[in-house]
Amino acid sequence: MVMTLDATSAERRVVLGVKKSLSARVWRERLDDQGLSQALAIAQRTELPEVVGRVLAGRSVPLEEASGFLNPSIKDLMPDPSKLVDMDKACARVADALQAGVKIAVFGDYDVDGATSSALLKRYLMQLGVEPDVYIPDRIIDGYGPNPTAINQLHAGGARLLITVDCGSTSFEAFEEAKRLGLEVVVLDHHQVDENFPEVHALVNANRQDDLSRQGHLAAVGVTFLFLVGLNRELRRRGAFAQRAEPRLMDLLDLVALGTVCDVVPLKGLNRAYVVQGLKVMARRENVGLSCLADISRLSGKPTPYHLGYMLGPRINAGGRIGDSALGMKLLSSDDRAEGERIAATLERLNQERQAMEAVMLEEGEGQAFQKMEGTVPPAVLLTGADGWHPGVVGLIASRLKERYRRPAFAMAFNEQGVGTGSGRSIMGVDLGSAVRAAVEAGLLVKGGGHAMAAGLTIQKDKVPEFEAFLTEQLGEDVEQASADHELTIDGVLTPAGANLSLLDMLEQAGPYGASHAEPVFALPSVPIKFSKVVGQGHVSVTLGGNDGTNLKAIAFKAEDQPHGKALLQSRGKPLHIAGSLSVDTWQGQAKPSLRIIDVADPSKGQFGA
Repeated sequence: MVMTLDATSAERRVVLGVKKSLSARVWRERLDDQGLSQALAIAQRTELPEVVGRVLAGRSVPLEEASGFLNPSIKDLMPDPSKLVDMDKACARVADALQAGVKIAVFGDYDVDGATSSALLKRYLMQLGVEPDVYIPDRIIDGYGPNPTAINQLHAGGARLLITVDCGSTSFEAFEEAKRLGLEVVVLDHHQVDENFPEVHALVNANRQDDLSRQGHLAAVGVTFLFLVGLNRELRRRGAFAQRAEPRLMDLLDLVALGTVCDVVPLKGLNRAYVVQGLKVMARRENVGLSCLADISRLSGKPTPYHLGYMLGPRINAGGRIGDSALGMKLLSSDDRAEGERIAATLERLNQERQAMEAVMLEEGEGQAFQKMEGTVPPAVLLTGADGWHPGVVGLIASRLKERYRRPAFAMAFNEQGVGTGSGRSIMGVDLGSAVRAAVEAGLLVKGGGHAMAAGLTIQKDKVPEFEAFLTEQLGEDVEQASADHELTIDGVLTPAGANLSLLDMLEQAGPYGASHAEPVFALPSVPIKFSKVVGQGHVSVTLGGNDGTNLKAIAFKAEDQPHGKALLQSRGKPLHIAGSLSVDTWQGQAKPSLRIIDVADPSKGQFGA
């Protein structure tokens, strides 16, 4: 059954009396009284249970938009591509090149957004009978974005038009070389830029300061799809499809969904429609390479954003982190099953190597972080690093340390010359990117940049102590304030029996969940732990029992050594308050509800419903 929380105050109440869980968090109801009223109205308007109304109200879905929100349409949400600055110029130039038979090259980033954008563009062009050269830079050798060496290589291969995806908005030096060679450039990007950008034929980026399209939330793959809609329209206007079939754009939405989820852009507006419709396309498994990757990832049943973000994405990224950066793009654009299976197997191996590498680095990083946190004055920002760490994995280490210590963290890989390549991750309320840019201006970093939640840098080893002190001065107050307000937001209270497939089907309508559209979190009060054991790489598998005999399978990832994981292992037969997110677990064709445990609290240390 679904249990309703008592609403008697205008403030957001503490759930189940949990003011300090085993991860030191207060469990707080997502909605205040006004929000609860909104939830009830949405439930009545949509004829869905109140708990689903709570989920929608908790994600700021207006009452009048609720019905349309549950059925997002690409057609209804897609803007006219021409609203983006330079879009018409880009479409016209590429249409000219296609009709003139000009050699086209594509340059993409090495992450999932770059791989999907490149594969999307390549697949479209191949439907027109054009095979573009595609260049994916090596993370270590080339670094981020176009470079003069790559530009010369593409030009020498015959390319006379270059399309960059997920990069290029700040590639001044590379595009000066392109201009010298006579290689025209069209940029399709989404990264933040100031008022200055390189001289190219067209630069399509909704985050340009002069762009008023209000599509700045799109990932690069979303921008690329918009470009293809505009290009298709331009080619249609020119009669290019009089004797050939138009490319099937909607069949490419599986790639758009994958890149959108993995780039962690807000799942709102067009992004949400991309993902909802793209998951339907992905379920058909028509993309051979993507199907091979799903098979080796043991993805069964309907794909969800979780599968994209935590199963498919990391394997594609593994190529860019420690292997061949182009593997992801090659896989996603391949129609050869033998090739797809070979590349998928390689990515699986690289991902396993990455996981092993990450485990060793994380153990060393956690040792460094523990020493710093046990000091007299813990640092505002954790700085860890070592000789021999792999630069492609430092971002993952920073993310793990940020999650464990609830403060911004950097991990840095130093080479033999004492130069460190670092990646940082932040917490809400602490702008890490601005601090890094300030450190560059102060002469503490060789280079650096980023945004509020993530940043990258290059630093000399002897500058690390000074940089750490600088970050403490710049961010100390913000970190202290952000760390003090540590809560887990709860959408509702359930029993194991209430966590059923019917509820999951209805919650799915309110999804997909991701950035800016948080996955619902539910609390289960005083649930007996019937069984628990360690599985895989430190995960804790649990069976939760209901008073009516219902069992609910649950898992706490990477929790074996965490307080909540230890409690689950030590509390067999005892009740615990459990908080987590629901999903469908499909095994051998049978679907069952499953709970991903996020936090645990001891019922004896709080009053139920307080």
